Amino acid sequence: MRTDRAGLRAQWSSAYAAAMASPIVILNQPQLAENIGAVARVMANFGLSDLRLVAPRDGWPQERAWASASGANWPLDEARVFARVEDAIADLRMVLATTARPREVEMPVLTPREAAARLHARVAEGLAVGLLFGGERAGLATADIALCQAIVTVPIDPKFRSLNLAQAVAVCAYEWRVAEAAGPPANFVAGPPPADQAAMLGLYEHLEAELDAAGFFHPPEKRPSMVRNLRAPLARASMTDQEVRTFRGVVTALSQGRGRVLAKLAARKAREGRD
Repeated sequence: MRTDRAGLRAQWSSAYAAAMASPIVILNQPQLAENIGAVARVMANFGLSDLRLVAPRDGWPQERAWASASGANWPLDEARVFARVEDAIADLRMVLATTARPREVEMPVLTPREAAARLHARVAEGLAVGLLFGGERAGLATADIALCQAIVTVPIDPKFRSLNLAQAVAVCAYEWRVAEAAGPPANFVAGPPPADQAAMLGLYEHLEAELDAAGFFHPPEKRPSMVRNLRAPLARASMTDQEVRTFRGVVTALSQGRGRVLAKLAARKAREGRD
């Protein structure tokens, strides 16, 4: 039994440490189960998992939240419910309050990107951090914001400041993710390298020879500048070896004449019909 208890404590400690490695999302007085589910979905999109609910209007759990999460169940399965904001943030070392409205409180005001940088700095120190979001109807009260260390506000158009709860969480979670793992996902592998300059020179000379044969470079004294104007965009394209081969194939097909190619295809089709 002692071994089992020790194992459970170790598992809990490991899970707690993992959760502390990313911001905790705290929803204060959320109203709609569908919005809570949508929040869980965007949390899962950007690698967040610890969800805390303060006095949800319709109680907890609510089945409609799971339906709205589209399979991102784990933030909901492990969500904890608190009666007060003070209780929900008691174990956190830094909490940032999100709001779109100026409040009667003096504290730093950050964009989501600046907030992500501060959160990362604290997490790197091994500290637990959180993002506090207000309910759908009125957002956060000034008293709740006063419990936090800074304000996060999304730079939206002042003509319409209303932002859906899940959207606000998504913006902050996205910035956290970008700060944590800049660059595209690893499964978006880089394509083949560009062709070497010998291959590109072969393409240039092939194209220019065919254009010479077609009388394109006229008058002759303008040929050098016309050649430069042809080569520059092709060089900027950074073609791969396959793209160079394809482009040269196009030049060859055009130089042979479309009519002759079609005639050959028609003759081949006629022979196959007789057979």
